[in-house]
Amino acid sequence: MENEQKHLLIVEDETKLAKALAEGLGAEGYWVTTAVSGEEALFLLSRDIFNLMILDVMLPGRSGIEITKLLRDKNDKIPVLMLTARDSIDDRVIGLDTGADDYLTKPFAFAELLARIRVLLKRVNTESGVKLTFTDLEMDLITREVRRSDKKIDLTLREFEVLEYLLRHRNEVVSREMLARDVWKETSRFSPIDNVIDVHMARLRKKIDQNSSIQLITTIRGVGFSLKENMIKP
Repeated sequence: MENEQKHLLIVEDETKLAKALAEGLGAEGYWVTTAVSGEEALFLLSRDIFNLMILDVMLPGRSGIEITKLLRDKNDKIPVLMLTARDSIDDRVIGLDTGADDYLTKPFAFAELLARIRVLLKRVNTESGVKLTFTDLEMDLITREVRRSDKKIDLTLREFEVLEYLLRHRNEVVSREMLARDVWKETSRFSPIDNVIDVHMARLRKKIDQNSSIQLITTIRGVGFSLKENMIKP
């Protein structure tokens, strides 16, 4: 089926519309996840891979425009189709300038939405849609290949999962609790795995940062880790 494995994220706080879109797109063969706020969308984007996001401009908390800008500032290239009830040229310009890929004004025909989705999915280069990048570090989520300065780096499965998590939270602080919960899937802290996490992080840092003047993986004492640029002193 043409749409098989295409995972769409619908961010819409109008319950009836969100449900209708999810059911309609599901019937077309898409795999659909919904969120009712920008914060929930960001959480889902940090945990899963989506091929496209349908994002309402007017949301509780952060607006769709704020969410798009935040994603683009992090170099997240997920295709964004914005929805709005306001038919204003200014709104369209702001949305597109912020990084949205297309714009659809409510009310709209479902057939038009489908057409816009197909165009966006075809427009996205296959490779760019499945890669995470940060400075000269690149991760291909399909081939599971990691390169830095175009040099291939061999990682274990767990090291790959940890690095992917760091890439999705680049320039943020990632605690050991977050890694235990989201990567190791340890929901209980009665069996601490901090030492295991530290060993994996040490090995990953050695592989990623060796032979480079820029250190990317930083340990924040007593807190956790962060993926950010840090010049190594000579």
